Amino acid sequence: MSTAIPEQKGVEAVVAQEPVTATAKRALSSPWASLAAIIIAVLWTIPTFGLLVTSFRPESAITTSGWWTALWNGGWTLDNYDQVLNGSDTNLGTYFVNSMVITIPSVLIPISIAVMAAYAFAWMKFPGRDFLFVAIFALQIVPIQVTMIPLLKLYVNQGFAGSDAPGGGFYTIWLSHSIFALPLAIYLLHNFMSQIPGELIESARVDGAAHVQIFTRIMLPLMAPAIAAFGIFQFLWVWNDLLVALVFGGGSLEISPLTVRLAELSGTRGNDWFLLSAGAFVSLVIPLIVFLSLQRYFVRGLLAGSVKG
Repeated sequence: MSTAIPEQKGVEAVVAQEPVTATAKRALSSPWASLAAIIIAVLWTIPTFGLLVTSFRPESAITTSGWWTALWNGGWTLDNYDQVLNGSDTNLGTYFVNSMVITIPSVLIPISIAVMAAYAFAWMKFPGRDFLFVAIFALQIVPIQVTMIPLLKLYVNQGFAGSDAPGGGFYTIWLSHSIFALPLAIYLLHNFMSQIPGELIESARVDGAAHVQIFTRIMLPLMAPAIAAFGIFQFLWVWNDLLVALVFGGGSLEISPLTVRLAELSGTRGNDWFLLSAGAFVSLVIPLIVFLSLQRYFVRGLLAGSVKG
């Protein structure tokens, strides 16, 4: 009799929670919630759409009328993009290539290191493992601005700064982005990797697989969604970065990304909206393609940890 009472209370608690859960689901899936989401999405998109329309309008039309008038008056042109990409005073094509040269290594380097470190923290036993993992996790709260001056002094003392440095001056930017990304990358990938059933690892060990084989043949294929999710975050962060490239690039235009050049254009040619709007969408197209092409991996990566044994 004494055991039946707790069981009954447990059933009653579950039954009592079910109406609350059902009510929450109905509230989130109601037509009003959908309408609110649509209104927010439209309001969020209108400024971006207006900037897109402005980038295809001639300078004379931009200075005399609003962008919405182009929807029925016409007057479209591609001269803005031609001048932005190929003009001698803007030449964003060179900076577009610089952004690619900066972003791709800055994404691949931290992911390559973080995946191996996450495997070591999750499935290898060594002295001080827990302390070291907590230390890496704590590095996420250190502001980037605090580390810039000491890090820049270290680069200068070691001869890594300047156009004559290894990597043609890109080396310091690659290394800085990798350093800033590693704590979060290791933490996220470790959380995903630690949720993989241990029986899978033990079965591989029974079959004679070593850590290298387990990592390359089992872990990497299973880690693809999490790697892609973090890769998207890191790509967008590096591509849109201004501060790190400006500080560690030394202000040299030869290794400056798009963001640095666009910041200069907004300061020196702040009234040339036809150039600024076109330049903004030149910098937007690559991140948009990356996000849309990897969106399914991004969603799967956000659901990391749902693996069942």
